[in-house]
Amino acid sequence: MSKARNILVIGGGVGGLAAAIGLHQQGVEVEVVERDKDWKVYHVGIIVQANFVRALNVLGIGDAAVKAGYAYRGARFCDLDGRVLKELPGETAVDGLPSDLGLTRPALHKVLTEKVRELGIPVRLGVTFESIEDRGDRVDVSFTDGTKGSYDLVIGADGNYSAARKLLFPDAVPRYTGQGVWRYNVPRPQDLEWSDLYIGKDKGKAGYCPLTPEDMYIFAVFEEPGNPRFAPETLADEMRRRLEGYGGILGEAARHVTDPALVVYRPLEACILPSPWYRGRVVLIGDAAHSATPHLGQGAAMAIEDAVVLAEEIAARDVEDALDAFMQRRFERAKLVGTSSIQLGEWEMHPETAGDPIELTDRIRKALAEPV
Repeated sequence: MSKARNILVIGGGVGGLAAAIGLHQQGVEVEVVERDKDWKVYHVGIIVQANFVRALNVLGIGDAAVKAGYAYRGARFCDLDGRVLKELPGETAVDGLPSDLGLTRPALHKVLTEKVRELGIPVRLGVTFESIEDRGDRVDVSFTDGTKGSYDLVIGADGNYSAARKLLFPDAVPRYTGQGVWRYNVPRPQDLEWSDLYIGKDKGKAGYCPLTPEDMYIFAVFEEPGNPRFAPETLADEMRRRLEGYGGILGEAARHVTDPALVVYRPLEACILPSPWYRGRVVLIGDAAHSATPHLGQGAAMAIEDAVVLAEEIAARDVEDALDAFMQRRFERAKLVGTSSIQLGEWEMHPETAGDPIELTDRIRKALAEPV
């Protein structure tokens, strides 16, 4: 196989846009297709750490992301009343940039899309693939708008319910983990400089993370037997019910959960592929390859790390060697995050078998602070 000169990215989310930016900076011709014509993202907060900031800095948008969010000191574990059990301060991976950052998904989306537009990377909205034919020396793609294209490589970055994954690995489907996550944005207390996790309640945990100088978001992750579906008008009541019994800042923040239209709930479904995440000249990254639960706050970071590493390897080697090198650098790290995240959820649902969630979280945070 020769080096990839023109590449198609399927999916205009975090991983897809990061891959497009990284490839363009390596001198590779790249285009993106995104099936959502409105290019929307949920208005929820995300927690990111030093490895996320480092990867975005490689793409030239680390400063922009920090300005779009709120830097804080690290993670704390608290009891049900908000008393601090353990502080896990962050360790910066890039001089001058923070170790831990909270920001909204729309803010991150804006940073990524503005960079894509600045670089002139073509993005076709309301379009995805209809068929993919790997010819060995190229990949021929037919699109839903009736057009066709031929590429040296196709990257599937189309999320947890990836159509590209279904094509490559039809038996790999997301599985419900038994828990669901509830999110809601509320005012940030002026002196809050940490992301706190409240543990000790049966079947789950809750917490909050600063997003801006004015806002933070609260989250609750709990067992939801039978994977229920909730009527939209009940979401605020349901989320407050899961936050009952908490004191401290979380107890005060729970009172702000009043508008069911602003509650974001989703069941937690995971799909972690074995190695390799590719077939021929089609490769998967991000949630398409290794979706996990949000227990370690690493979903966006893993997708962006995938994108950075893949762009580096594509620029350095022919396609076959690049994909192999990509897997060598990414598989164990992504697997560690995925399996550890799911393990934390299992411990919450089955406390009789639980290990130490603080020790595990601390160990993973330190491991991910190391370069890829």
